[in-house]
Amino acid sequence: MSNSHRTTTRRQFNRGVLTAAASALAAPAILRGQNLNSKLNIAIIGSGGRAGDDAKALASENLVAFCDVDGRLLSAAEKKYPSAKFLTDYRKLFDHPEEFDAVVVAIPEHSHALATMLALRAKKHIYCEKPLTHDVWEARMIRETAAKTDVITAMGIQMHATDNYRRIVELVQGGAIGAVREAHVWVSRAWGLQSEEASKRNKDIFYVTDRMPPEDPPPGVDWDLWIGPAQYRPYTKAYLPGPRWYRWLDFGNGTMSDLGSHWNDLPFWALKLHAPLSVEASGIPPHPEIAPATMQAIYEYGPRGDMPALKLYWHQGEDKPEIWTSGGIPKWPDGVLFIGDKGMLLADYSKHTLLPEKDFADYKPPEQTLPHSPGHHKEWIAAVKSGKPMHANFEYGGWLTEANHLGNIAYRVGKKLIWDAEKMQVTNTTDADQYLRRERRKGWEL
Repeated sequence: MSNSHRTTTRRQFNRGVLTAAASALAAPAILRGQNLNSKLNIAIIGSGGRAGDDAKALASENLVAFCDVDGRLLSAAEKKYPSAKFLTDYRKLFDHPEEFDAVVVAIPEHSHALATMLALRAKKHIYCEKPLTHDVWEARMIRETAAKTDVITAMGIQMHATDNYRRIVELVQGGAIGAVREAHVWVSRAWGLQSEEASKRNKDIFYVTDRMPPEDPPPGVDWDLWIGPAQYRPYTKAYLPGPRWYRWLDFGNGTMSDLGSHWNDLPFWALKLHAPLSVEASGIPPHPEIAPATMQAIYEYGPRGDMPALKLYWHQGEDKPEIWTSGGIPKWPDGVLFIGDKGMLLADYSKHTLLPEKDFADYKPPEQTLPHSPGHHKEWIAAVKSGKPMHANFEYGGWLTEANHLGNIAYRVGKKLIWDAEKMQVTNTTDADQYLRRERRKGWEL
């Protein structure tokens, strides 16, 4: 970032301190049902991409701060929100916790955990984009820390707030298709490493043989801050601009942890899933640095209350369930299939259907028990102001994130993993240990 922009940042910072101090005299710093009409003071970690979308969704509140390592994005946000303060290093935001009530974390996932932990320790309500963390240990630490606070937390899985998902949960839990012992999730996104042959068939597949040559980062980007807790490496265009970082295992976990947060959310919720007993995965030989475009994972879950043991299949990229390939169900490009004793339920983000259709021609759905949501962001705001926790909180999101990460770990290890959730340990091999918890760079410890 240029010196001139750093000067602007300091000026904005000082102005923000004075404004916050004046506001503190007039209103409570933290709103927990004290005044439902009061506006929250929200700090957003990030400013473009998802952070920009979050800012629009939360525009009815007071957006008091933005943090971003990219000066270009920060300058664009400054034009939209001139009364806010602007910082490059989100850690400095917490030098003045009295300025804000809540935090949104919307930066690449390798930096989620520290930003989130700082907010929790400062006792700030927090909305963190999916996936919650970069590894299993981080997810466990965040979930357990959140459980010890009284702040309202939310993981950014927007589909959780849709009427479609809620009606599906009611159908499955209401016994519409009977006991479910098998479920499939498939996503067609094919971002990541795949065979050269597959890359010719699908333009979205990212085929890499060698690392791109190092170069200077784009003007305005503080690359050292962007790297954050990951081990340092020089900048190349393979990482930025855009979400290219998502494919690289030091920064993201590919499609499994990203879209898995949305698509696995539905069976996780409807089937009351928690920690798997085992996970195995397959695909092309794993690359040490890049997530796969195509893979499959199989989760085994034990009985949950009156629900029987379950196998949940994850299909990614070119992999699809056999019943889809053979034409046994409509070939929706992405979907979730629940297979029950009395029928099947096929779903995607916006619709669902009971199969075979002839068997459910006269079926009357159960009474609605899950309330309509005003939207994921508004639901979080309402929860903060009322003090009533929302369902897609860190307790729920933490377990979902752990499960998704375990799928990636099973793929990288190439072995079936027997999982002891209580001990946070794979009991049948030590090969997975290196992926459960990464080594964090000095100065970025959790």
